[in-house]
This record gives sequence, C-alpha cells and structure tokens, in this order.
Amino acid sequence: MPNSTPSPPDASTWMTALANFLLDEPSVESIRLNPEARRVEMATLGHVDGEMLQAKLSEILRAVDARWLRQNGHVTPSHGMLDVQEKDGAFVLAKPSCPTAPKFWKWRDFAWPEPDEIEQESEDEWRTLALQAGICAVALAAGYITERFFSAPHWLPKSLFAISLVSGGWDAAKDTWENMRERRLDVHFLMLAVALGAVSIGAWEEGALLLFLFSTSGALEHFVMFRTHREINALTKSAPKFAHVLQPDGSTADRAVQSLQVGEVIVVKPDELFAVDGTVISGSTAADESTLTGEAVPIPKEAGAPIYGGTLNQWGLVHVRVDRLATQSALAKIITLIQTAQHLRAPSQRFTDRFGTRYTILTLSVVAAMFFIWWLALGIPPFENTVASKSSFYRAMTLLVVMSPCALVLSIPSAILAAIAWGARRGVLFRGGAAIEKLAEVDVIAMDKTGTLTEGELKVSRIESFPAGREQEVLRIAASLEANSNHPIARAITQHAKAQGIEMEKLAEFQSITGQGLRGRTERGLSYVGRRELVKDSPLGAVLAAVPDAPLGFSEVWVLHEQIVGRVLLKDEIRAGSRGVLERLAADGVRTIMLTGDRRAAAAEVGEKLGIAEVRAGLHPEDKVAAIRELTQSGHKVAMVGDGVNDAPSLAAAYVSVAMGARGSDAALEQSDVVLMQDKIEKLLSARRISERARRIIQQNLVISLGSVIVMAVASLFGIVPLTVGVLTHEGSTVVVCLNSLRLLFEKE
Repeated sequence: MPNSTPSPPDASTWMTALANFLLDEPSVESIRLNPEARRVEMATLGHVDGEMLQAKLSEILRAVDARWLRQNGHVTPSHGMLDVQEKDGAFVLAKPSCPTAPKFWKWRDFAWPEPDEIEQESEDEWRTLALQAGICAVALAAGYITERFFSAPHWLPKSLFAISLVSGGWDAAKDTWENMRERRLDVHFLMLAVALGAVSIGAWEEGALLLFLFSTSGALEHFVMFRTHREINALTKSAPKFAHVLQPDGSTADRAVQSLQVGEVIVVKPDELFAVDGTVISGSTAADESTLTGEAVPIPKEAGAPIYGGTLNQWGLVHVRVDRLATQSALAKIITLIQTAQHLRAPSQRFTDRFGTRYTILTLSVVAAMFFIWWLALGIPPFENTVASKSSFYRAMTLLVVMSPCALVLSIPSAILAAIAWGARRGVLFRGGAAIEKLAEVDVIAMDKTGTLTEGELKVSRIESFPAGREQEVLRIAASLEANSNHPIARAITQHAKAQGIEMEKLAEFQSITGQGLRGRTERGLSYVGRRELVKDSPLGAVLAAVPDAPLGFSEVWVLHEQIVGRVLLKDEIRAGSRGVLERLAADGVRTIMLTGDRRAAAAEVGEKLGIAEVRAGLHPEDKVAAIRELTQSGHKVAMVGDGVNDAPSLAAAYVSVAMGARGSDAALEQSDVVLMQDKIEKLLSARRISERARRIIQQNLVISLGSVIVMAVASLFGIVPLTVGVLTHEGSTVVVCLNSLRLLFEKE
C-alpha cells in the first residue's frame, strides 16, 4: 500500500481527495459515502489492511460537511475515469469495471472518525478481553482445585474447564471465523487447534491454561492500543467545537468550528480556546500554546500575530481572521500524523507480518508429518499414552503449541505502539514504526540553520542614530512605516517598538519601493526605511562612509528622515539548546553537518559558536538534496532536520526526515518521518533516545520469542517436553514480550 496519506482537503476539494484515495488504493473498487447518516462503506477485492485504510480515510471524512453538500449538490471529481452517482443522500464513487465484477466485491463498513467513540471502543475491547481472561482464569483454577482436592463428580471439573476454554477462546474463535471466510489462517487458528487437540487426548487442564495465557496476552496488546488512542484523543479533545463569528452588524453568532470559512472573523474571549489557525486583526492578549508545542510560557499576541487552533486565549478579547479551515489546522495535522503512524509498519514488523497463512500451513504440515513419523517410523502409539512414553498425537500437540508464533507476531507492534504513545505525550511525533527504528541507525545528521539551529525569527539587537542620541526617534520612524509591511524584518521591528512602548505615527502617505524599502509621510515629514542604498543615494550619503557594514550575522534596516539618519540592526539568535544537542550527538559518535542557503560568513560564525563539525553554505534546495545523496552514497545513514518549504526536497531524500515544530511549513511536515512539536532542538535527543530504547526492546522481544520457539521445538521433537511446560513456555513468552514493551510507556525523558 502507498505510504502517503491524503493531504487535508477543504470543503471544496474533499470529493477530489476521495477520488485520489480511491485511485491510489488498488484493492478498493468503490466507496459509498453518506455524510448525513455518518456512514462510509468500501468495496474491496482480495486481502486488505483495514486499519491502514481507516487511517488514510479519516482525514478526508473530517472534511465532509453535510451542509455544504446540500448546498452544492452533485459534484464530479476531476478524475473523469471514475463513475460518480448520488442516491438517497449517499455519494458513490467507483472504478470502471465489467458488469460482473461487483458480484465479487466485499462491502465493508468503516468508522466515521469520532475520537471519543474510537477511544471508548478501544477501552471496551481491552476490558472485555481482560474480563474473558479473568473468567478463564477463575474457571481454570476452580476446575483444578475441584479435580485435585475434592471428591467431586467427574463432570464438574470438566464443566469448569469447558467454561474456561470457551471464555479464553471466544475472541480467537471470532477472529478465526472471519479469517476462514477470507481463506486465511493465523495464530488464532493454531491456538484453537491446539486447545481442541488437548481436549481430545484428555488434557483439558492444559488446553484451558493455553487459552488463558493467550487471552491474557491479547488483552495486554489491546491495552497498549487503548493507551495510544487515549493519548491521541487527549489532543483531539483540546480542539474547540464552537466559535463566535462576527456579523456585519457587529454582533456575534455561535457556529460549529467545522463550518468556519477562510476570511471570516471570529471573536475570542478570555479563557476561551482559539477555534482555528488565524491572524489577530485587533486586540491584544497572550496565548497558552502548551497543548500544541508543550511550551508553558504564554506567547504575547498583538495585531498581526499568528494564532493556532486549540491554544488558549489567556486574558484579552481579540478578533481573529480565519486563515485555515478546522481540518487544516496545526492541531488537526498533528492528530492525523499520529493516527497514520499507528498503522505504518516498521521494517522488522514487516518481517513478522510474513508469519501469517503460509507459516500456519507450514506449522500444520510439520506437525502432521511428525505425527506419522513418530507413529509409523518410530512405532510410538498414535493415541495411547503409556508410563514410559507419550502418544504420537500428544507429542504433535506439544509441537504445535511451541511452534505457534504468537510472541513473535506481538514482539514488534507492541513496542512500536508504546513508543508512539510515549512520544505523543512528550511532543515527539513518529510517523510510523519505520521512523522509530531508523532514527537509532543514523550516523550523520544534517541540519538547516535558520529555524533549526537558530530561532528562525529576527530580533532587534541594537539601534544606532547619526548623530547619536536619537535612537528612539529612529525606532519610531522605522516602526511607523514597517507596521504596513508583512516582511519578517518588519514584524520584528514593529514588535520591538511595541515592547518599548513606542507610539506609531499616523501616515498621510505610504508607498512600497520594490527592492529598496518603504516611503511614508507623517506630520513630522517625509521618511524612508529600507536598504543601505536609500541612504547612499541621498544628500546625507556622506554619513554612510563613516559607518561600517553590518557586523557578521546581522541584518540592517536604514532610516532616512529630513533631520535623522540611523539604522536598526537585527539578528537571528541561536537556539539556547543547540550547542548542548550538538555536543551530545558528537559524544554519541554522530557526525553533524549544517546545510544552509545563508551566506558562508554568517553560517561559519554560527557553526563556530556551536562547534558543528561541517558547514556547507550558500546552498539552493537542489544543492541540499545533492549533499544528502552524496553522504548516502558514501555509506552513511543520514537524518535531515529542517522546517521550511526549501527543506522539503532534502527531507524527502534523507534516510530519516525530522521537521521542527507544529509551526513548520506544510511541505516540511508532509515529508517528515519525525515531528518535534515543541519547536525545541533538544527534542531531537528525546526522539533518538526513545528510538534506541524501542530498538533494544524489539531485539529483546525477538530473542525471547524466537529463542523460545526454537528451543522448545527441538525439545519437542525428542519428546522431552510435556504439554503443560510447552503451554507455559509459549504463552509465557508472549506475556513477557507484551510486558517488556509496556516498559517504554514509563520511560523518563
């Protein structure tokens, strides 16, 4: 299946996204969607991964708005090759096929993405399995005690063992029935076969013990899945459901967040959540963005500042322009990343996926062959146990138990799910098991400079006036003009002026001079703000000759007034944790490289301060890709860390891609395997550490599971392992594997 997930569509493109999804999935033939009934069905051919399809479909379903559908009626996607029909409120998309093909389709119901329902179903499932395992244990213990210590009728312990068998095997029987209808066999079939075989030779106790341990391991596995769903739902619940939409007459109307359109203005009161991503257009406040980034310090928000959906408005009343639909918000992207990650398999997990129908058939064949060898070749009685030796059938059942790969099948996904849940709680999002395993293998980490090793936002460092002493006036003029620009430098100057309490002057005239700067007229006269050339070409250009160029690593903005000449110096500050991260990576033997498009001198200065091993500057996006490929071809496994659109190609080319923060560009997030949500470079160490821990636990699980299968299988061939020991060893290893994986949930950062 393709590893890509459909990009979050808006209300006008969801049908096209659904069509793209249908065309990308070879096993899906048709989709039937009824938004008002909140029901979706898919027609499939052959074996499909239902969980993966559900994860890919969920984001499209979030974009479906029943009101929009009713208003717009029938929609035809851009793909003319699909047949689109509308009937009784349901939309049906189908690939072209012959008239008889639909007879072979299998229609499947898929869940509409309701986070609370998904979490509740997950909790109910593991609790039900735990209850079944508990009943199985109680009935098993009661049967054992009744048989060994009381003179009870013969049928009583057998009845108790039967209750234990039914309770412990109920879930396995349901799964086996579904699989057999699709002509597939798995470990559930093997477990039932062994339990029935044990009963057939009178070993009721051993059969019940087997199913008790098997059902217990299943409950543990589903408990891990529930914990992961709960972590995801904690994010989902933080998203608001309603917003106060500003009306033309100045009043407000409460509307569902999903119905908000780009360009609308919402009013956000103190202690309310911001509904969607947007921009403050009036008012001031501070936002608690800890739900998004993990940063506990409130972020000041003035006019022009970006707002992120799901964050908390702390004290001010503000008007916010909607910039993105609810389905495209930073929070929605995070949730989608985690949900998809649960179903993207790790390389080693793909190895265990092979233990399906073919392995089951192989195991049954080996067991059948050994039964006849023991019986016909070695002369061991087929069904009669003696004091000296167990029957051939008893030996075959023991071999069947120990060869079942339950622990092996669970050894990797249980660890992967636990690692994903650990990361989600701490602001590290892994897009699947492959990212978790691969990050631990990296020996070279390439990093962008701006926004990764540095803050990515220019800040005013100092202000100079010529002659000296009029710095406040220089800042006032610069801020008054720059307040009308959206350039990052303009935002930095404006924010600095507001922090200093500088009052802006009203402009009577304003003009943007392409490539040079800004021109404006206030009550105090005509002013220019921009590049050095503005001053150089003016009558006051002589002043410039005595002023050196901006220091290395600084940007300068010149201010020219009728009586004042000055400049504002800005600098992108190095992230506080960058040096410590690089030192730790170097201590771990990881080579670090800076790949940046900035000037060599500025990049070299940052590299020297941080102690980075190698600096490559003045690079275009294609140059960064070439550098990644060069390192890869020389035998290195390279991780790329970036945050901007220009980093997306190199992120895609890397062995592991890491995006900085939920505020990173959509292109960077789309290409990333790992997202560091708290916008802190230190989280790279956290991600690498949990990756290493998960990899070690996976290796431990594989040794435990494979080792127990090999040792016990060999011992069973020689008839030296009783069925009870085989059951305890096999299912015990499964429980140990699950518990070992659960240790990841309690790892400290």
